[in-house]
Amino acid sequence: MALSNQPSNATTAPEKTGAQLAAYQEEMKPMARYFSGKPLKWWMGLFYLFLYAPMVVLVIYSFNQNRLAMVWSGFSTEWYAKLFANTDIWRSAMNSIIVAFTAAPLSVIFALTAAYIVVRGMDFLGKALIMVAVILPLIIPEMVSAVASLMFFSTMHINWGLGNVIIAHTVFCLPFAYVPLRSALLGMDANLEMAARDLYASEWQIFRLVTLPILRNAIFSAFALAFVISLDDFIITLMVANAGSGTLPVYIYSMIRQGVTPEVNAISTLYLLVSVGLVSIYLLLSKNKTPVA
Repeated sequence: MALSNQPSNATTAPEKTGAQLAAYQEEMKPMARYFSGKPLKWWMGLFYLFLYAPMVVLVIYSFNQNRLAMVWSGFSTEWYAKLFANTDIWRSAMNSIIVAFTAAPLSVIFALTAAYIVVRGMDFLGKALIMVAVILPLIIPEMVSAVASLMFFSTMHINWGLGNVIIAHTVFCLPFAYVPLRSALLGMDANLEMAARDLYASEWQIFRLVTLPILRNAIFSAFALAFVISLDDFIITLMVANAGSGTLPVYIYSMIRQGVTPEVNAISTLYLLVSVGLVSIYLLLSKNKTPVA
């Protein structure tokens, strides 16, 4: 009796699933039409308008001839010429570049080490605590990190000028670099490393010849993220920087306190171009990624 019932259950179940799927697709049609029609285009238009309209205004008014930033009186590149002749701005910009190009690689190295230990390392006491400790600064307000860094340097009597800023930025950028690297390691096929191990490759050879090439795009993504965060950071730099070691955001803030001029718009526009350039380089490298055999 039981055997005679099995074929009937096997035939009715797919028909019921197919009917449910057809009913679900019929039910979703109005929503699909709504999100693929004009309303969606209007929403997307508003989204891009709110996202990029302030930047477009910033770029336009950086070419304003008038000294009052928001009173347009004609096109001029005068403020860019003054910008390139301002030695204080270039000194601050150079400090920003030095800090970002030092803190970003350091944070990637520390983040990659931590991610490799957490993902590939054997289970040990405190492993979960290490993972939480690395990503905890992501949810701590930046002001808290800034005050903590200031107190640490004051307590330890560390006064290394730009070195203080580099150390603080490295610590702050580390969790941002850790997240994409850990995700890439989790998504990586571990059988490739096992195959290399079966071919008697040492652990260092596996890491250098198998793991690192596969993680190449994730490493650059982590570097780009840490670089941009370091370049844009203001609060931590304001707290820990000494005289002469301030970065460009701190200098721009000091300019704004005296009034917004087209010169501020000009330096902000150049800052925007640097960020767009970094994202473009990342996208180009991502498109040219080579498959791993």
